[in-house]
Amino acid sequence: MTNEEILYAVGQVEGLGGMTVNERLFVSGLTYEFDQSIINDKIKAAYILELLQVDKASIEKILH
Repeated sequence: MTNEEILYAVGQVEGLGGMTVNERLFVSGLTYEFDQSIINDKIKAAYILELLQVDKASIEKILH
């Protein structure tokens, strides 16, 4: 997926604040993309998490 496609997918979701990271990935349809990115492209994985409004400390824990 391109960054624009990821941005669009996240933009379709409302109420991210009350969801877990897994729920945010699932409802945005980005679970597979994230799983591939965490293996092959951690910058993209971080981008996805940032768009999903995951806090920086949690992103660091998830990626390392």
